[in-house]
Amino acid sequence: MLETLKPVLYIQELDMKMIRLWRLRQERIKELKNIQKIKTDIQQQATIKENEITELKKFIRQSETELQESIAKVKKLEGQQNAIKKVEEFNALTHEIAAADKERHNREQRLGDMHDKLAAEEEVLKNLQQTLEQTISNSRALEVEILESIKEINAEGRQLKSERDKLVETVDPEVLKIYERLLHNKKDRVVVPIENRCCSGCHIMLTAQDENLVRKGERLVFCEHCSRIHYWQESKELEGTAVATTKRRRRTTKV
Repeated sequence: MLETLKPVLYIQELDMKMIRLWRLRQERIKELKNIQKIKTDIQQQATIKENEITELKKFIRQSETELQESIAKVKKLEGQQNAIKKVEEFNALTHEIAAADKERHNREQRLGDMHDKLAAEEEVLKNLQQTLEQTISNSRALEVEILESIKEINAEGRQLKSERDKLVETVDPEVLKIYERLLHNKKDRVVVPIENRCCSGCHIMLTAQDENLVRKGERLVFCEHCSRIHYWQESKELEGTAVATTKRRRRTTKV
């Protein structure tokens, strides 16, 4: 194989680890955001409920004032009725008192309904506040664990990057440029072996000519289908390395 590909394979192994770390970090950050969103949603619900209760209390105070006015009106009409001697005027006031008393009764009923609603809304608010307190308490340990995990991921990522930076100095700049462009596009392995005359990246069958070119290792050979760089996995240059594979034993046919 091309000698220039050997350090690229080591870099690729580090890049795959860093990509896995990056994805794990994103998942952990997402978990953290989900926890925060749950708390924020409950807090917003509680705030909305507090505002609704405040408005309801204002309406209750206004309704209580109107009820007192209705009660005073009924008493005033009853006082006027006691001083009247004419039947026609007495009957007219009787109808007026009945209408005012009906209005008083309706206002009492509405006020009672509003007090019932207020009690129910305050119970809902109490439950929301308790839920928020429990959520904050229960999530505290998990948030600490996630933040610690992210911290460890960042530390491991820095170490991998440090190793990578050292290896980069040993790679042909042009080969590295090609590799990094492919890696940026695919976010996956882009220097891959051929297995059973197939690209191990896209699993498309290759020609015998392609396989021979890869075996010779005289130049970079790209997959015609996925553009990955091919190498011969059983090259002597890779023996004993982490990217080499154990050669398969040929089966012997018993006669």
